[in-house]
Amino acid sequence: MTTALIDRFRDRLPVSETTPVVSLGEGSTPLLRAPRLSERLGVELWLKWEASNPTGSYKDRGMTVAVSKAVEEGAEAIICASTGNTAASAAAYAARAGIPALVLTPQGAVAGAKVAQTRMLGARVLEVRGDFDEALAAAQELARRGTHVLVNSVNPYRREGQKTAVFEIVEELGGEPDAFVIPYGGGGNTSAYATGLGELGSTTPIYSVEALHRPTTLASAIRIGEPVHAESVAAAGARIVTVSDEEIVDAWRELATLEGLFCEPSSAAGLAAIRKGAVAGERLAVTITGHGLKDTEIAERYAPPLILVDADPDAIAAAARR
Repeated sequence: MTTALIDRFRDRLPVSETTPVVSLGEGSTPLLRAPRLSERLGVELWLKWEASNPTGSYKDRGMTVAVSKAVEEGAEAIICASTGNTAASAAAYAARAGIPALVLTPQGAVAGAKVAQTRMLGARVLEVRGDFDEALAAAQELARRGTHVLVNSVNPYRREGQKTAVFEIVEELGGEPDAFVIPYGGGGNTSAYATGLGELGSTTPIYSVEALHRPTTLASAIRIGEPVHAESVAAAGARIVTVSDEEIVDAWRELATLEGLFCEPSSAAGLAAIRKGAVAGERLAVTITGHGLKDTEIAERYAPPLILVDADPDAIAAAARR
């Protein structure tokens, strides 16, 4: 039987015995050794596979806490702005709690699979004529009016849940890595990791990896022009690394072909930083934030082409050798 994240880390989270636990079995995700990449890169590489969370991304860690606290405080509905993963997570946990979810997505900027997932989970999805920052501002205003509880990472309960990934990594490694490496979109996860490390009394560095062209990157999950947590990221002393879309794609394909992990493009940002020599240390923990099935449109663009053959063994053998 799966233990809810809130129950596993109850002593480290802002919950009480009366907090209703809204859970889908999140957390306790695998920490996978990457032997082939480790050999190629000359480091001891560990991959925190957050894609195994219920909705396919790390967002579920924070959402279980945010929605549980919202229900405890009498919320009748939740709202978020999203480039996709927060949307799906909010929709799922709202459905689990039995309350409505309103999701604002920037027009044309969210992977279709994520939108479909969110809609199937019952959320009301509105496509905003504008970018993520404008959608978030609108969501914040509606939250101030008291009609909805905002569950973006500006909600402190979200970051409280997300910090638990640090505890799991340290526990599973039997000690701290030389560095934590994570994608950098809005900066909420960097802020959360910094909180977790602070609670452990650790000074292990965090490398936050952003896309070179934030507003237009193909890595849609980190397509955020103005990181809302930029000040917190700076205050945490995180080391910012910038990678190009080409570097992200190369790392993304390598994760799949060498280690068998199909993630969404943004999740490969951390590996891209290591491949370019921008991360110091011998034992590195890289967080893979979301599943590849979240963004199959981009995968279709970069995957090897399908080959049509006759149902003939000789033809199939010949095609296999090409």
